[in-house]
Amino acid sequence: MPAKTTKSASTSNSAALAPSWENFKKFDGPAGLVVFLVAMPLCLGIALASGAPLFAGIIAGIVGGIVVGALSGSAISVSGPAAGLTIIVLTAIQTIGSFKGFLLAVVLAGAMQLVLGMVEVDPIG
Repeated sequence: MPAKTTKSASTSNSAALAPSWENFKKFDGPAGLVVFLVAMPLCLGIALASGAPLFAGIIAGIVGGIVVGALSGSAISVSGPAAGLTIIVLTAIQTIGSFKGFLLAVVLAGAMQLVLGMVEVDPIG
């Protein structure tokens, strides 16, 4: 009698979690909705506490979720609003004097980081 061949547990589990529309509807969609429902009020609250416009909190939450999801290269990632930055952002907005000035400072700091990274400036190593 020939021996039966069976799939290993890891093969069947990886097939069950392979990217597909059915898996999205069953697992990823509901999980994403729950994360959205939890994160959006946090984004709004942090924007309000930081002295930023509420719309900035919505945009930050949406862009942050999309960027982290697209660039992480991982099946599992954690991102979301960080309440610890609230006081830093509030102080920066008050020190600079306007939200637009704060945004300019953030964009300039990001541009400087990109340039220094492309030039491969590495003072530590």
